[in-house]
Amino acid sequence: MNLSLISGLIPLTLQLLAVIAIVVAIGRGRSRRWLLRSLLLAVLVGVALTAAVTLYVRNQGWSAEPISAGTVFWTGMVGFAVTVVIAGWSGSAWWRRLVSVLSVLLAVVCALVAVNTATGYLPTVRAAWLRATGTQPPQWIDESQLAALHAKGEIPTRGTVVRVMTPSDASGFAHRTELVYLPPAWFASNPPPPLPAVIMLGGEFGHPDDWLVSTNALQTLDNFAALHHGNSPVFVFPDIAGRFNNDTECVDGTRGNAASHLTKEVVPYTISRFGVSPKPENWGMAGWSSGATCSLLTAVRNPDMFRAIVWLDGTLGPNAGTKDQTIARLFGGDQDAWDAYDPKTVITRHGAYDHLSAWLAVAEDTPTVYRKASATPPSADAVADWDTFSEKHAPNANKLCALLSGHNVECSVVGYKGGHDFGSAGTGFAAALPWLAGVLGTPDVKVRALPGA
Repeated sequence: MNLSLISGLIPLTLQLLAVIAIVVAIGRGRSRRWLLRSLLLAVLVGVALTAAVTLYVRNQGWSAEPISAGTVFWTGMVGFAVTVVIAGWSGSAWWRRLVSVLSVLLAVVCALVAVNTATGYLPTVRAAWLRATGTQPPQWIDESQLAALHAKGEIPTRGTVVRVMTPSDASGFAHRTELVYLPPAWFASNPPPPLPAVIMLGGEFGHPDDWLVSTNALQTLDNFAALHHGNSPVFVFPDIAGRFNNDTECVDGTRGNAASHLTKEVVPYTISRFGVSPKPENWGMAGWSSGATCSLLTAVRNPDMFRAIVWLDGTLGPNAGTKDQTIARLFGGDQDAWDAYDPKTVITRHGAYDHLSAWLAVAEDTPTVYRKASATPPSADAVADWDTFSEKHAPNANKLCALLSGHNVECSVVGYKGGHDFGSAGTGFAAALPWLAGVLGTPDVKVRALPGA
């Protein structure tokens, strides 16, 4: 169950089988003319399919990262294999036809595996099994089980993940089941202690439990609580999409009122249901990729509700393609609505913030840069080309830190090992957690300075 799906035996075996099937589908005994004509056409179709997919992904704004080499290759191989099937169907034996169809299926599987390798979404067979079957570990319970557990007065040795269905009366946002991580210290008293809380958001195309299934975040939280007498913040994993392929970018717009769901429903529900601290100085936002952008956006738009931000490999604002495409797709073409959710516009209009800090991390080899809170807005050069697309996250993080620090927000830009994938995001989160827990006032956790301070 712990076999890797992103490297090692399983991906290599699938790729080898796909190559063998394609070679057999081409076969021996074909005329030279057929080979030259058909294989050239297959290559052209593969290249065209790869180009079309790449352009479509970029047009939709699905990723600020370039498509991985493995995804490019196997996407091309799908087109290649399909062409070989069509060109070689007539006159082929039944078994060769069967192998040629199998080669297409294997190429598609390898393309999906390549996407998974690039994103780390299903890191192991176990993660894939949980997704496919909908099963959940024993550590995950529902609210009725939580009530029974709390009534016993026993303190678990590790954190407990509770499945919840928060209200949607204020937002009308149709969301899926959400999750809350309760550290052992939450069970130490009845009513529970008013612990700090963190809203934690994953990337585009996913589920509320992505952090818990696709990264080592659950183990990170349990380890942290074990080192601090059972204490950590309560972590909330809300749904900001409503369905797997709906990218709201955490705004109130044509794809749903995700922003209102977070601030008007998730936060009040967590306070009332789990007894966490209602004080804004005890609340934080954390996220990776589009979830990082959401965390930034939510915090700077609601500084009376949040104290700290952890931004991992995010963008500088809502992204559903180009700026014009984003305005059209998320806001129905309403420029004023865009301005209300553009972090640069929001921060500039707000002016100096009180008591907000930001840990801005990127999966790149970049020097640590610390900026103290200042009342002097950044120079034009520091935030130049704000809307210019960049496939690197470090330039975005440095622009963002310059803007934040000029509006009285202390921030640091730090690097962490890995790439733009879930596994690396778990590494970035583990590095930020001690600072985040400390700055939010978690019991028995010392306050740490931002890196470079």
